[in-house]
Amino acid sequence: MHIYKVGGAVRDRLLGRPVSDIDWLVVGATVEQMQALGYRPVGADFPVFIHPRSGEEYALARTERKSGRGYGGFTFHASPDVTLEEDLIRRDLTINAMAEDDDGTLYDPYHGKEDLERRLLRHVSPAFAEDPLRVLRVARFAARYAPLGFKVADETLALMRQISASGELQALTAERSWKEIERALMEPQPQVFFEVLRACDALQALLPELEDSPHALAGLEQAAQHDQPLHVRWACLLRELQPATIKAVSQRFKAPRDCQELAILVGECLSQCNQALELPSTALLELLQKFDVYRRPQRFDDFISACEMDARARQGSLAYPQADYLRGAAAAARAVDVKPLVQAGLTGQALGESLKGERLKALTAYKSAAEG
Repeated sequence: MHIYKVGGAVRDRLLGRPVSDIDWLVVGATVEQMQALGYRPVGADFPVFIHPRSGEEYALARTERKSGRGYGGFTFHASPDVTLEEDLIRRDLTINAMAEDDDGTLYDPYHGKEDLERRLLRHVSPAFAEDPLRVLRVARFAARYAPLGFKVADETLALMRQISASGELQALTAERSWKEIERALMEPQPQVFFEVLRACDALQALLPELEDSPHALAGLEQAAQHDQPLHVRWACLLRELQPATIKAVSQRFKAPRDCQELAILVGECLSQCNQALELPSTALLELLQKFDVYRRPQRFDDFISACEMDARARQGSLAYPQADYLRGAAAAARAVDVKPLVQAGLTGQALGESLKGERLKALTAYKSAAEG
C-alpha cells in the first residue's frame, strides 16, 4: 500500500499558494484492508474512506470508463492493480495530475510542473472530452489563476469546443452547473470564466442571454475588484437583462434565493438608482418601500453596491454620489419614530398611512438639505 498527496494540494504548494484541502490517494489497497485499518467508507460511486483520526478523505486508485451522458455517466473500477499513473491520467488538467509521497518526492508523469511554469491549463488525455463538467472546471481554473498569467491551451480549448458542439453540456444538472458558476463568481477574475465559456462556444449553450449583454462582464469584474459577495456579483452579471429574463435564468440554475431576489430588484430598479438625485420625494419613498429598508436594510445596501459597480463599469468613474445619497435617504426614513403615532391611538391602515406621511416629510426635508 502506498499513500500519495494528489491534485490541488500539490499544485498550490508548487505555486506557493495556501493549501487548504488535501486529497489523498491510496495505491495497492483493497476495501477490506482499508476497513481493517479503521478507515470508514463513504460514498457509493467509488471507494472513498475517512481517516480514523484526521477525518480527511482517502480514495482508492481507480480507472473510469464512459458509460452514459453527462457528468455522472461513468463507470469506476478500483483495484489494488490500478497504478498511480493510471489514476492520474483520468484527471482533467496536467497541473492537477501530480502526486507527492511522504518524503516529498514529486510524481509528475504528465508534465504538470512544466505546465505550471508555462502558465498553461492543458488536458491530460483525450478522455477529457468525455466529461462535460470539465468545460466549466477549466473555465473556473482560468478565472482563479488569471492573475498569475495562466491561459487555456489551444488544444484543450479545441476539446472544449468539441464538448459544446456535442450537446453534452445540456446533460449537466442545474445543481452541478450552479456549483461551478457559484465558485467561479467568487474567483479573483470571475469575468474570465465567462470569457473562456464564450471562446469555446459553451456560453451559447449555458447562458445565451449574456451574448447580447455587452457590459455584463465589466460589471462583474468591478464587483470582484471591490470584493462584493456572491449575490451582488450575480446581480451585476445579469443586470442588463429584463427582470423576467433574470428570473428565468436564476431559476434555471436554481440559484439561491438571495441571489435571485437581488438580481431581479437590480434589473427592475437600476435606472431609479442612477437617477436618485433627481427623484421626487414620493418616488424615493416608493423605492425604499419596495426594498423594505426598515426590516431589510442590508438588501438595499447590496442593491446600491450593485448599481455602483454598474456605473464604474460603464463610466470608469470613481464618483457615484447616488450611493451616499440613497443610504442617507434610507437612514432618514428609518429614523421616523412610530411610537408617537401609536400613542395617538392610530392602528391598522390609519397607522400605516400616517407613518408613510411622516416618512415622506422626512425624505422631503432630507432632499431639501442635500440640495441646499
